[in-house]
Amino acid sequence: MKYAKFNPPIIIMRKVLIVLSLSITAITCKAQDFIHYQTTADASWQKRQVVRATYKRERAGSSDSPANPITTFRRWGTTFNEQDWKALCLLTREQQDEILSRTFSPDGELRFSMGRISMNANDYALSWYSCSEVDGDFSNKYFNIDHDKITIIPYIHAAQRFNHNMTFWVSPWSPPAWMKINHHYAVQSSPYNDLDSKRDYLLFGDDDRSRNEQVNPDKNIFPRRLAVQDFFIQDARYLLCYADQFCRFISLYRQQGVDITMVMYQNEAYSYTPYPGCPWTAEGTIRFNMEYLAPALKKQHPDVELCLGTFNTNRYDHVKQILSDKRMPQNIKGIGFQWEGAQILQRIRAEYPDYRYISSESECGNGSMDWNAAEHTFNLINHYLGNGCSEYNNWNLILCDNGESAWGWKQNALVRVNSKDNTYEYRPEWYAYRHYSQFIGEGAAILSYQPAGNNRTPVLVAMTPEKKYVVVAGNLSGEEKNITAQVGSKQISITLAPHSLNTFVQKN
Repeated sequence: MKYAKFNPPIIIMRKVLIVLSLSITAITCKAQDFIHYQTTADASWQKRQVVRATYKRERAGSSDSPANPITTFRRWGTTFNEQDWKALCLLTREQQDEILSRTFSPDGELRFSMGRISMNANDYALSWYSCSEVDGDFSNKYFNIDHDKITIIPYIHAAQRFNHNMTFWVSPWSPPAWMKINHHYAVQSSPYNDLDSKRDYLLFGDDDRSRNEQVNPDKNIFPRRLAVQDFFIQDARYLLCYADQFCRFISLYRQQGVDITMVMYQNEAYSYTPYPGCPWTAEGTIRFNMEYLAPALKKQHPDVELCLGTFNTNRYDHVKQILSDKRMPQNIKGIGFQWEGAQILQRIRAEYPDYRYISSESECGNGSMDWNAAEHTFNLINHYLGNGCSEYNNWNLILCDNGESAWGWKQNALVRVNSKDNTYEYRPEWYAYRHYSQFIGEGAAILSYQPAGNNRTPVLVAMTPEKKYVVVAGNLSGEEKNITAQVGSKQISITLAPHSLNTFVQKN
């Protein structure tokens, strides 16, 4: 995918959070030391000399007080995909353990403690499968997770050896094919699937696919044309059965030692895909979540949170229509945004401040796994955390070669395996995460942030539960930049190398 798709709106920031400066201001009063970690395209995670930060005298009424954070952070996570497991299995047990330890251990480098699971196959499965392959099995007699026991569950168990306190959440990419109006896992036909092209018209109600991208003149709107009907069959038998499948999935996974604590009903209902997918209308989304899924979870798994998402659309009015249903606050705990959804995150959160906000999937790139991808991901994390997301989910952790899926899509990963000689390497995006996740963990207060802006310097200020400040700052430009970052009611001045990712951690 093109990195240019991330295009957040102009942000109205908290007052006097981070002030850019082309010359370092002389600041008087007592000094404080910060350890500086820096990553560039040529040198990863270099521990620089200690930064001596000079503070101004404290003043009352700081706008970014730890008592009034943007959000309190919860967890970092990744998705457990079959293609990842395939890549991991090419390595020796010692190599696997090294990667998994550095990823999931509480004292590792990334410190991921949350896992996303797809019910049924997603686009990074090895091929299509579902947990319910018997057409018309409304009692779910033959519903099972036998396929997952071969790949996904062993992958999860391998991660759990390094973190026994992981949590998990589930969302499907597609329901079983027999529950959809086109009777296929995909949404549109392609050389990579066997969907009859005659069924493509079901998406927009006509047979002229050339019009698919020609309806809304605003090219920044995604999708430019909404599906005209739900692809999930809107019959009570199907809706009841599907809600029960979520509950059975949770129960069967718990029998395997995997505790699912959160559910989202659908991944990317606004991507009309040649791989597993399922468009939903606003009416269908409300109906299934409020009348079927929420009651089923409350009855069978009252400890599992129902969150809404994943929203990968910037159509504010459409999302607003869903959230305006009066039953939402009693049933929905949080909202997940990804891709174009990032552009309306701030506006939605301002109108609905009582929900928990989640970055449900980081963007996948195009298989390059290069420095540009790292800068893009670094900036995404800054945007989501700075706009109140308390959880952040990576997509693929580890892939082979150029990360090509079974449906011909090339994507990025944090670790790349060379399938020719079974070697591996940590790619730049690994460090984009590490600069945040190694020091900003559960309970950290996100105090202030600045988007990249014209100066190309995204900055985030946090405070750990141990009351130590962490400043994460990127310089995405080709020239050295000096910034002055406000830390509580004080300030520190920092010099950033060109095209660098940086973390400054309070030493004492």
